[in-house]
Amino acid sequence: METVNGVPVTDEMIQAWADEAERGYDVEALRKRGRKSKGDGPGRVVPVRLDVSLIGALDERAEHENTSRSDIIRAAIRAYVA
Repeated sequence: METVNGVPVTDEMIQAWADEAERGYDVEALRKRGRKSKGDGPGRVVPVRLDVSLIGALDERAEHENTSRSDIIRAAIRAYVA
């Protein structure tokens, strides 16, 4: 039997999903899902190689500031180019 998040899928669930789909969805509401912009537009992934000690320092700083490694890197780059 198929499951969704560990819950067995019943015929009633499938019918409810089909009924919901037939009623239609608010496309604008669906488009608002996902990550929020961290700048002035959509982000791009930029691969960068970092050594183990620098990654460790980033992780320590991020944990200390209760933020993410990416936020620390973005802040450092903004400060550098300013």
